[in-house]
Formats: sequence, C-alpha cells, structure tokens
Amino acid sequence: MTLTPMDLVAQAKQQITEINIDEAKNELGTSLVLDVREPAEYEAGHLPGAVNIPRGVLEFKIGAHPDFQNKQGEKIIVYCQTGGRSALAAEALNKIGYGNAVSMAGGFKAWTDSGNKVSA
Repeated sequence: MTLTPMDLVAQAKQQITEINIDEAKNELGTSLVLDVREPAEYEAGHLPGAVNIPRGVLEFKIGAHPDFQNKQGEKIIVYCQTGGRSALAAEALNKIGYGNAVSMAGGFKAWTDSGNKVSA
C-alpha cells in the first residue's frame, strides 16, 4: 500500500502531542520555539523568539544549534504553516531523543488568524 503525505501526517499525529494556539501562547518565553518552514516563509513573519530550521534539514542541523543542545531540556514547540510539517518534525525530534517536542496545531496560519503577535 502506498501512503500519501497526508497519511504520513496522520500517522505522525497519532505518535505526538499537539498543543493548541492558546497553550503555545502561554508557553512563549518558557519553551523553545522551532519554525520548520522554509527560510522565505520565516522571513515573511514568525512567532516571537522562533528559531528557523527547515523540515528538510532538521535532523541534520538541530544538534549543531546552541539552543538545542540539551535533548531532555525545555519543551520545544514546533510549528509550520498549517501543522503537517510540524507533526512530522515533532515525531522525528522525539525519535532522535528530543522527548519534549510538541506540534502546534493549525500552525502559523492559525496563529495569525487568531490575531497573535508575529515578528518579522
């Protein structure tokens, strides 16, 4: 059986924790925030304090970033545009030892649609 990208996202969401926009907003400043969108998407606007590591290179780059040295440390709120890439990213992070990675349901679109602050 061949899986579609949405099948992979659905499977990932069964393996991870998702938090809503309000939970993410309440945790800004106490959790790491990881934007897994492409650099142009990040540059157009992102959550305050977010670090950008695109989904395509995440497993290869995260260990070199100074904010992500402690795999069992702070919670990592992962987001993308709508929640698919972040679900896959949170699943991958948990598999490589970042046990506190969660995905923000609805992604950046839900964040901005709710009128929350963004950085440019």
